[in-house]
Amino acid sequence: MTALRERMLEELRLRNFTPRTIRTYTATVADFARHFHQSPDKLGPEHVRIYQLYLLNERKLAWHSIQVHVSALRFLYVRTLKQRWFDTEVTKPKIRRKLPVLWSREEVAARLDITKNLKHRALLGLLYGAGLRIQEALDLKVTDIDSKRMIINIREGKGGHPGQVMLSSKRLEWLRAYWNQHKPKDWLFPGRRSDRPMYASAGNAFCHPLRKKLGMGKPLSAHLMRHSFASHLLDSGTDLRTIQLLLGHCDLETTARYLQVSQNRLHSTVSPLDELPARQAEAKKK
Repeated sequence: MTALRERMLEELRLRNFTPRTIRTYTATVADFARHFHQSPDKLGPEHVRIYQLYLLNERKLAWHSIQVHVSALRFLYVRTLKQRWFDTEVTKPKIRRKLPVLWSREEVAARLDITKNLKHRALLGLLYGAGLRIQEALDLKVTDIDSKRMIINIREGKGGHPGQVMLSSKRLEWLRAYWNQHKPKDWLFPGRRSDRPMYASAGNAFCHPLRKKLGMGKPLSAHLMRHSFASHLLDSGTDLRTIQLLLGHCDLETTARYLQVSQNRLHSTVSPLDELPARQAEAKKK
C-alpha cells in the first residue's frame, strides 16, 4: 500500500465514512491513477477534466456515477492532499433529477402474484412493503426481523445511519414461508455462498423476466418498488414527514419529489381555469 493510499484511508476513517464509501472512493482514485499511469499527487486539474470526459464519452457513465467519481477525487485532493485548486478549477456536473417511474397498485400486485420463488417474493415484499433500498434489504440478518415488536431493524442504512421500519403481518407471513423452505441461518437473503448476502445485481436480475411475463413496457427494477411504496403512501394520505422518516431521507426536498407524481393530488387539484366564470367558446358556423 502506498503512503498516499494509506493517508487517504486514515482521513476517510477519521471522518467515519462507511466501509462501502471507503471502497468506492479508494477504487476510484486507483482507477484515476491507472488511467494516467502516474501517482495522483503528480496530477492536476487538467487531468481531472480529461478523466471526466473519459468517463462520459468512453465509459458512458451516468451523470450520477460521474458525480460519485468527482466526489472521490475531491476528497483526495481537498481533504488528503490539501489542494485548493479543486473547488475552483474542476467542473461540477449539474444533476437533473428525473421524476421517479412508478407502478400502480394493480401492477405491483400482478408482479408479486407472478413471483413464485419464495425468496424473490419475500425480497420484493420487503422492498415494496417497507420501502427499503435493495442494499438495505440484502444486508438484513435473520435476527433483524423482530416479530414481537413487529419492526425491522436496519443496522446500517445509507450513510451508515441505523433505523427501524414497520413489519406488517402479511410481510411477516411471507418471510416465515420463505424461512421455512430455505432456513437461512445468518443473512436473511444469502448469496450462493451462505456466509455472504446476495449481491444487489442478483437482486435486480430476476426483475427482468418478470417484466417480460407481465408484458409491461415500463422499466422494472428493485428500486422502483421503493418509489411505488412512497407514492402509494402519499396517495393514501400519509404525511410527507412520515414518509421521509420511513425512507430514511436526510432532506425533505428529496421526499417532496413524490408530490409531483401523486395521482390523488394531481386528480384532486382543481385547475383555476375551472373556477373562472368564463363561458365555453362556441365554434363558428361555416
